[in-house]
Amino acid sequence: MTRIHLLATALALGLALAGCNKPESPGRLEAAQHAEAEPAETGTIALTDQEIKETRIRTEQASEREVAERIQLTATIQSNQDRLAHVAPRVPGRIVGISAKLGDRVKAGQALASLDSLELGEAHSTYLQAESQARVAQADFERAEKLYADQIVPQKDFLRSRAEHEKARANLRAAADRLRLMGVNPSQAEHAISTFPVTAPFAGTVIEKKAVLGELATPDQTLFTVADLSTVWIEADLFEKDLGKIRVGATAGITVAAYPGEVFKGRLTYISSVMDKESRTVKGRVEVPNSDGRLKPDMFATAAIDTVTTGKVLTVPASAVLLIEGQQVVFVRENAGFEKRIVHLGDDLGGRSVVKDGIKDGEAVVVEGAYALKARLLKSKIGDND
Repeated sequence: MTRIHLLATALALGLALAGCNKPESPGRLEAAQHAEAEPAETGTIALTDQEIKETRIRTEQASEREVAERIQLTATIQSNQDRLAHVAPRVPGRIVGISAKLGDRVKAGQALASLDSLELGEAHSTYLQAESQARVAQADFERAEKLYADQIVPQKDFLRSRAEHEKARANLRAAADRLRLMGVNPSQAEHAISTFPVTAPFAGTVIEKKAVLGELATPDQTLFTVADLSTVWIEADLFEKDLGKIRVGATAGITVAAYPGEVFKGRLTYISSVMDKESRTVKGRVEVPNSDGRLKPDMFATAAIDTVTTGKVLTVPASAVLLIEGQQVVFVRENAGFEKRIVHLGDDLGGRSVVKDGIKDGEAVVVEGAYALKARLLKSKIGDND
């Protein structure tokens, strides 16, 4: 090879090396650096064992459970009609005192109001008069009986005295019965009185009050309505297509807007024997304990009644489900940390939620400390945006 050929080859090689080492353009370099710095959107949070312990994260395996299918119905809360009383006086009288107010809790036999009745006063007077006549007739009969035994008086006088005694006793019984019908114990009628109390028939709450001081009350006029609200009725319309799936005694869960996320347990106690021909529904009733009085009559409610058919569904505790950016999510334990999973939920089973998709049976779902993971996830996104 000649000297000229060697120089040409060396020159070509140098130009090639210079092209390889040429720096990137500023635009291309910035794009590459930005792509390298931006993390992949995986939703996974890596934590050390110590961080998991400090955050108090606890997991639980998502599991399939045998649950009954539930029928959800719109319902209305009503007072227990078996423990509802409209209180009215037994005899006409003027209201002279009121001791119970609307909303008061009263005991059985507690006085709600006092009435002054002319009719009661007359009944008391009649009883006291009959009692006095009965004592006189008793004394006359005992004396005549003794004299007749000694053959001092004739038989006709003895028989007349006995008849008067029996008549006086009958009058006394009639007067005593009249007082009892008015709600007064005759044995306590030492002197004629005209006032008497209107009392509560059982322990409950005064839910209606119409008594007005000074007004005349009659037996056909309700002064108070007392309801025992320790149990309430949830009344719903059962559709014809669902009647074959439910039975009296089925358990039910009741939810109301006033207490979101809380389920009140009850039992189906009644299914009507008559169907509404227009709506094609049957009245059903769920009885629910209400010792704390939080369920109020005429509240709207949703009743979820268990059916006789059952099946397995995947469930997680309700505390495991969070709302992030408008989506329902759970955090699942993975080898690299905790992964955010979007889930689609089904029915609420009273503390547990049915998961239709998003996780699998046996996966470890965070049930405590999920809010701490949510905070870390949102913080990391804010940092990425900066």
